[in-house]
Amino acid sequence: MITNTYKTAGLILSSLLLLAACSGTTPHRAMTATENATYDPVTMDTVLIDSEHPPFIQELFIPSDGAKLSGFILGANGGGPHPTVVLLHGYPGNEKNLDLAQSIRRAGFNVLFFHYRGAWGSEGRYSLTTLSDDVANVLKFLRESDSSLRVDTGRLSIIGHSMGGFAALRSASLDSEISCVAGLAAANLGEYASRDERQLSSFKAYTNQLMMLNGFSGEQAVTEINANADAFDVRNYGAQLRGKSVLLIAGESDRVVPPAVQDRMVAAFKKEPGLQLQHLVLPGDHSFSSTRILVQRSVIDWLTRECK
Repeated sequence: MITNTYKTAGLILSSLLLLAACSGTTPHRAMTATENATYDPVTMDTVLIDSEHPPFIQELFIPSDGAKLSGFILGANGGGPHPTVVLLHGYPGNEKNLDLAQSIRRAGFNVLFFHYRGAWGSEGRYSLTTLSDDVANVLKFLRESDSSLRVDTGRLSIIGHSMGGFAALRSASLDSEISCVAGLAAANLGEYASRDERQLSSFKAYTNQLMMLNGFSGEQAVTEINANADAFDVRNYGAQLRGKSVLLIAGESDRVVPPAVQDRMVAAFKKEPGLQLQHLVLPGDHSFSSTRILVQRSVIDWLTRECK
């Protein structure tokens, strides 16, 4: 059954499309209060396209310590400049959350997505120790970008999934200008150092088959984690995240990064005054396979309230 809200939204959208077809031009005005009230960026296309500054996509090759990172930016509708989200994938990055990226764009944010050095064709050798360096270089790229990308350099946020959640939280802790960071099923690499030999053996074997990660092995992964146990422990980032808005979302049925990992982060972060924390446990597995709409809506509600 179609709800009254969606009936109203459909009528509004149909009227606007008819207006555009009759006039031969794209409507160019602000949405009315009624249109704003019924518009849902998670499930609806952008209603009014700015004909002079429409949404766009642009491929990017971002320098990072001598390597070029492959990526792209989804530009939001309108002249901007727009708040911009850096979206980080996990390990190795099969789930890229690009449905989330499109919804974030429809909510009025630019979204920059990229592959870390040595991952999925980006130049260089992959390493867990350089994830946050790559994020820092991407943020530098955005802060120095020209007006063609329509980036509000004072409103940059980071959102990461799984290993990308770890990288997002670590990067935000190292960058005083980032005010918003989110971890979706965020991993805590510092806890990997305490895994038993059976778990480490399984992790090594999995890593050794990841041909999309250039020059990286299971042995190297374990060595890097053990050598950086304290620096990689997300629970130690609380003091550096003070004054920032932090969103954590765990999957209730996640067996890769169980909700208990997030629970331990939450317990540590709650001890830090001034850290603005929101945390949720939603139905779903590690990739929130059954609750993609719910995850998108949760993230966008937080972004529009805290980061816009």
